[in-house]
Amino acid sequence: MTYQEALDFLYASLPMFQRVGAAAFKKDLSNTLALCNHLGNPEKKFKTVHVAGTNGKGSSSHSLAAVFQAAGYKTGLYTSPHLKSFTERIRINGIEIPEEDVVRFVEANRAFLLELKPSFFEMTVGMAFWYFAEEAVDIAIIEVGMGGRLDSTNVIEPELSLITNIGWDHMQYLGDTLPKIAAEKAGIIKADTPVVISQSQEECESVFRQLAKENSAPLVFAENHWKVKKINKDQIKNDNLLSVPYELVHDLEKSELEFGLLGDYQVFNLPGILESIEQLRKMGWKLSDKAVQEGLLKVSQLTGLKGRWQILGKNPWVITDTGHNEPGIKAILDQLKTYQFDQLWIVLGMVSDKDISKVLSLMPKNAHYVFCEAKIPRAMPAKELAEKASIQGLKGEIIPSIPEAVRFARKKAQANDLIFIGGSTFVVAEIEDL
Repeated sequence: MTYQEALDFLYASLPMFQRVGAAAFKKDLSNTLALCNHLGNPEKKFKTVHVAGTNGKGSSSHSLAAVFQAAGYKTGLYTSPHLKSFTERIRINGIEIPEEDVVRFVEANRAFLLELKPSFFEMTVGMAFWYFAEEAVDIAIIEVGMGGRLDSTNVIEPELSLITNIGWDHMQYLGDTLPKIAAEKAGIIKADTPVVISQSQEECESVFRQLAKENSAPLVFAENHWKVKKINKDQIKNDNLLSVPYELVHDLEKSELEFGLLGDYQVFNLPGILESIEQLRKMGWKLSDKAVQEGLLKVSQLTGLKGRWQILGKNPWVITDTGHNEPGIKAILDQLKTYQFDQLWIVLGMVSDKDISKVLSLMPKNAHYVFCEAKIPRAMPAKELAEKASIQGLKGEIIPSIPEAVRFARKKAQANDLIFIGGSTFVVAEIEDL
C-alpha cells in the first residue's frame, strides 16, 4: 500500500466530519473503545493532558506541548483539523508522523477497520494513541475534536484537563445555550483529576463547579490567579514582529513574558496555559521558568503551529487566522483595528452548515471583499456567500478558487493596504504560501 492509497482509504471509506459535517458525527465512544481495545489500549501507556474549548484549544495545546519540549520531555501532540497535510495531526517534538507509519497502521488494521467502520476521526485518534505508545512519549497533549463528553479523545485518563473558552459553535451537536455547550465540553472532567478553566464566564461557571464536584476533581479558574495584560499595544510599528510582551501578575507577584503567538485573543488563553503549568509542576513535572519562557516564545517553531494570526506579507500587510465563529471573528476584527492601513481587503470563505448571519453582521462594510470557497463538500458556494453578505451591505468580487482570490487581492491592493484571509479553517488551508 502506498501513502496515497492509505490516505484514500482514510478519506473515502470513512466519513470525515470536517469534509461532510453531520453524516460523520457519532454520539458515543463505543467505536473508539473497540478500536483502542483492538490496538492493545495504547492510550494507557503514556501520560496525557486533555484540552477542550470552543476557541483557544489549538493555541493552548501547542503552547503546552512547546513548554514540555523545551523542558526536555519527549512530547506527543494530537490536534485537528490539519491545514496542509494529514500528518500534521500527529506529532512528536514537532515532527509529524512519518508517511510510512500511516501506511503501516492502515495496513496492519485494515480488516478490523473495514469491519468496525469507525469514523475518520475515530480512526485518526486510534492511530495517534498507537503511534505515541509505540514511540514511548513521556507525555502527549491531546486536543478534543468537538465537544468533549462524546469526543473520541475522551477515553484517556489525563494528568490534567484544560477547558479554554465556551462560545457558540456546533450548536446542532452540542446544544443551543452556553451552559449546554459548557456541559459537553466539561465532559472531559475526570474523577480526582485537576481541571483548569482558562476564561471565567458567568453563565458556565455553575456547570463546571457541579461536574467537578460530582467527580471530586480539583477545579481552578485560572483568571482568579493570573492577570495578563499586553504591554505594547502599538505593536504594528515594529516591522520585525516575532513575539508579544505581556505583563503577568500571579497571586500578586509581577513578571513579564514574551509570547510567540501574535493574536490579541491569546490574552484569554495565557491564564489557562500558565495555570496548567503550575498544576503540572505540583504533580512533579519539571517545567522550569526557563523552559516556560523558551517554549512560549517559540511555540510555532517547536510545534509547527500555523494559521494563528500568521503574517504572510508586508507592504501590503497580508494576515491570516483560522478563527471562524462569532467570538473568533470578533477578536480578529478588533485586532485588525489596531493596524494602520488605507483599504481593508477581506478574502472570505465559509462553510454551509452553520448560521453565518451573526458573523456577517460583524464584518466591516467599508472593506473590499473577495468571496471564495474551499474544495470540500461543506464549503458554502462563493456566489451564495456573496448573496448572504450583500444583505449585510458587504460588496466585492466572487472568485471561487482560494489561490486565485488571494492573487487577485494581492494584485489590486496598494502598499498601504491590508489583506485579511479567513472565515474558515479550510480557507486558510488552501493558501499557497502558508
